[in-house]
Amino acid sequence: MPPARRRSRTARTARTAAVAALLLAGAAGCGDAGDLVGAGATPTAISPDRLWPQLTPASSPAFEVGEVESEVVAGISVPHDDIRRVDPVAVVRAEIKEDRADYERGGYVETLRRMADCGKQGAAGRECPVLEPYYRDLTGDGRADLTLGFRQLPGNVTAVRVYTVEKHRLVRVMHWEDAVSGVELAGHSVIIRSPSEVAGYEYRLQWTWDPQQKSMLLTHDEMLRSGPDGPSPRPSASGERRSPVPSASAR
Repeated sequence: MPPARRRSRTARTARTAAVAALLLAGAAGCGDAGDLVGAGATPTAISPDRLWPQLTPASSPAFEVGEVESEVVAGISVPHDDIRRVDPVAVVRAEIKEDRADYERGGYVETLRRMADCGKQGAAGRECPVLEPYYRDLTGDGRADLTLGFRQLPGNVTAVRVYTVEKHRLVRVMHWEDAVSGVELAGHSVIIRSPSEVAGYEYRLQWTWDPQQKSMLLTHDEMLRSGPDGPSPRPSASGERRSPVPSASAR
């Protein structure tokens, strides 16, 4: 986990003065003498204990989990390096072509069948598994990047992808699938919330652009309370706006 956000001494001093002023004003309004009231005992700070110091520190990972995702999408051009002119449906079709076994004989045969509905009008078009695309600068280069989602059917899995343009090519820089309850874009990060098998909790995973790796890295992986005492759900990018998109040829 990254270190906690640091605040300047000036900001802390100003905040302390403001709180003290509010306490004094409230006390004076109630007829009190205006003395500050203590908030109670402060928990004693406990330093961390280092366990098993005799163990030799590991120098390589035990498992290959593919932390860095960066792959050129074959067969997709980017007109004038403008990612908004790339057809999202064509991007998903290119991925299906690369992993055709998963969609022809694997667990996502319904996705392959419904791709034929993309670009159609009316009720048939709404069967398209490709979700509405979102465009935002996630890499910090001043140009829009593409956040794309599509349903992996049958089932309750949503694929979430991020694409950028590099050297006139479309490059996938993030790749994830899960049962998704919400997706958010914040700064240079993509945040995905997913239900947990533990009642009252949810997973929250955050990918953040890393300029050294030129990829979105998984920087936070948390299990948080999702009930009344936990974080309140916020509007999501894919969970609440799942209208399918037509292909470029149908626009």
